Amino acid sequence: MASETDVLDSVPKQLWIGGPVGAAGGGTFAVHNPANGDVIAEVADATPEDAVRALDAAAAVQADWAATPARERGEILRAVFDRITARAEDFALLMTLEMGKALPESRNEVRYGAEFFRWFSEEAARISGRYLHAPSGTGRILVHKQPVGPCLAITPWNFPLAMGTRKIGPALAAGCTMIVKPASATPLTMLLLAKLCADAGLPEGVLSVITSRRSGAVTQPLLEDPRLRKLTFTGSTEVGRSLVEKSAHGLLRTSMELGGNAPFVVFDDADIDAAVQGAMLAKLRNGGEACTAANRFHVQRGVLAEFTDKFAAAMNEQVRMGPGTDPDTTLGPLINSEQLSTVSELVDDAVSGGATVRLGGKAPVGPGWFYPATILTDIPDGARILREEVFGPVAPIIAFDTEDEGLAAANDTEYGLVSYVYTRDLDRALRVAEGLESGMVGVNRGVISDPAAPFGGVKASGFGREGGTEGIEEYLSTKYIAMT
Repeated sequence: MASETDVLDSVPKQLWIGGPVGAAGGGTFAVHNPANGDVIAEVADATPEDAVRALDAAAAVQADWAATPARERGEILRAVFDRITARAEDFALLMTLEMGKALPESRNEVRYGAEFFRWFSEEAARISGRYLHAPSGTGRILVHKQPVGPCLAITPWNFPLAMGTRKIGPALAAGCTMIVKPASATPLTMLLLAKLCADAGLPEGVLSVITSRRSGAVTQPLLEDPRLRKLTFTGSTEVGRSLVEKSAHGLLRTSMELGGNAPFVVFDDADIDAAVQGAMLAKLRNGGEACTAANRFHVQRGVLAEFTDKFAAAMNEQVRMGPGTDPDTTLGPLINSEQLSTVSELVDDAVSGGATVRLGGKAPVGPGWFYPATILTDIPDGARILREEVFGPVAPIIAFDTEDEGLAAANDTEYGLVSYVYTRDLDRALRVAEGLESGMVGVNRGVISDPAAPFGGVKASGFGREGGTEGIEEYLSTKYIAMT
């Protein structure tokens, strides 16, 4: 693995608009290491004028990129996959430095994130339409798929690589140009990816990365510009609602992957040891800072004590909190002081209402923004932690008695991204999976994300799908051609 200095030096710090360019305003902002608060880089702080320059570049090459043969587009995506894989350790270290996650977590994200380029490199050549005779006998029906046009992707900080690749991959495969606005907390990974895309032969202007502290101000002129035809966003439901409203003026195609409040349901016929290991993955993957993270643990009363005891023992034995670059670390810091305060407040609110702290429950004194793996029991009904997304390594455990009660409790949320179910009964597994109000369900498994599967939610968790054969459809328009 290269040194931290070498990896950071290899990342462009300017805006990427067909290549590294200076920001019109000339300003920069700092990127911090969550493990100690140190500044690790200064990157360009884009202005609204810079964003318009990126859209100028995207619009200028949109027609040429759409006309590029699908096989050629696919080969470029595959070449990017190869370059990411070749520099996997550099990407892993970079993500750990700017986001804080433990190196094993970062390595997993590199593998997952890169796979979207390989998957959609293959999907590029499989875009299909159909041809048929009109049933009336009056002519022929041709159905043709075309790229929607220039796209804007706004990505979050928790998965600095994967949240970009699963948007960029299908967009480029479909023949769309794209502008990416990464989170200001973690801009470096996306800038390095842009450089690798250029090295792989992606034409100038097809992909731009604009980094800025002021997301709303920078993206507003793009949302108002008729040349932009698609908006894809991953982030909070609150921001997603605002973006949908802003996109309505231009009637943009939108994909929204928003917040979650995932239930993890354990029935009394479950393999408890397997459920505990699944819970460890579902709760602590990415330090709990994932929209797919299990947020509420609903456990049938007959196995409540066994599950709680074993879950606490597993957390105590398997979790090692520390800087993500430490090889022994399995739980890194939270992203910033604001997130640390949010997690602490949710735990304190539950405890003040009568919840019991079984494990953890108190942030250590700095440096860095750490919070320990925590288990809460005896949660009061009105606790905020049952309603709000935790986005941290905290597991509230709630008992239920009957299957109907467990299903109702799992669905008692405005969100509907993912749910987890543990049971040995196949009929129950299917029955409950069909009854859960979520876009995805994991049955007897704690990690469900797969580039070959459609990722997305229902209710306040958004709409649209990323990954799978469905993912590319988000970037395609359907054209009907009538012929005699």
